Amino acid sequence: MKLEYFIAKRLITAKDYKSSISAPIINIAIAAIAIGMIMMIVSVATGIGLQQKIREKIAAFNGHIVISNFDSNQSEATLVPVSKQQAFYPRFKNIGEIQHVQAVATKAGIIRTETAFEGVMFKGVGSDYNWKNIKEYLIAGRLPGLTKVMNQEVLISEFVASRMQLKLGDSFHTYFMKPEGYNVRSFTVVGIFNSGFQEFDATYIIGDIRQIQRLNKWDANEVGAFEVFVKDFDAIEDVGALVYQEISSTLDSKTIVEKYSYIFDWLKLFDINIIVILVVMILVATINMVVALLVLILERTQMIGILKALGADNRSVRKIFLYNAFYLVMKGLFWGNLIGVSMVLLQDYFGIVTLNPANYYVNHAPVYVNVGYILILNLMTISICFFVLLLPSYIITRISPVKAIQYQ
Repeated sequence: MKLEYFIAKRLITAKDYKSSISAPIINIAIAAIAIGMIMMIVSVATGIGLQQKIREKIAAFNGHIVISNFDSNQSEATLVPVSKQQAFYPRFKNIGEIQHVQAVATKAGIIRTETAFEGVMFKGVGSDYNWKNIKEYLIAGRLPGLTKVMNQEVLISEFVASRMQLKLGDSFHTYFMKPEGYNVRSFTVVGIFNSGFQEFDATYIIGDIRQIQRLNKWDANEVGAFEVFVKDFDAIEDVGALVYQEISSTLDSKTIVEKYSYIFDWLKLFDINIIVILVVMILVATINMVVALLVLILERTQMIGILKALGADNRSVRKIFLYNAFYLVMKGLFWGNLIGVSMVLLQDYFGIVTLNPANYYVNHAPVYVNVGYILILNLMTISICFFVLLLPSYIITRISPVKAIQYQ
């Protein structure tokens, strides 16, 4: 074993192969491994990152599961109120996978200023509202203060603020339609958010739920819907089924996967893209490694004959070349991981690559950094390369010592 290791180490020194005819092919093989790993790390990080970020944004404005009354109305505006006196509110006692439940209500209105007007959806929230989901998108001002007394403070998006030429501290009138005319309410901008999700940024303003209760002539125990947050998004379908079973027959529940199926169907395409990239990159890397190993074997044919003549068996000689190939794979993985992880971290901290939110729902490419998937990618690459390289190494068993020593 010591002799094999010594010879293998001698074979893989830079001085030994850089001057040989195999040097360009070996360098290409190392580069292929490195580039393949870079592409795999970046594709997985950006693919999963984009999926998670879009899911977080949808959940921030809708929760993971929405519970409301059965009615034929398909719009966001709430027509039929729901009583807060529910067995599941404020907490689902029989479903441990649920993290939080909050009561909300929505009502369509029109913002009007001296220069423009805009249709919006006023989302009323109460003291149980989890602002943590919205706070990360706050770019100016503060969150509305939901005190014991109903107030006019609202949070609007940067998109609406720009179109309506509103800034922090400005007041504006909002018109809410009713059967016999309309109601007018005055609101004050105390915060501006930008989620990058234009469908929500162009729609919602967030304020006190008591404004909607007063407009709709509801009492304090009547709300529009309940937003439910789950602990694990991957279990949303199972939890959604449990929620539906727990609520009364007069209520309906729907997950955001069902509500925004067109978005989540689009997100599933990223899984296919990631798989295709992984397969192509590993295929290219292994083909290059097989070629590099074959070239090394052909170039060292005479040495193989000498080793066999000295008594080395086929297994020992094959180990030497597999050690060499393994070294090249590890060298490629080292540079691939170094460059790939660096690129992902730079994107995570500085957001260098930007995206059009109208198409991708985010302002810049989000990334998901996790040591686990990086280790899996490395182990997968090493395992596949090792098993694929076993095949060309069998050529050594067919080399005759006499002919190999005479080989020039």
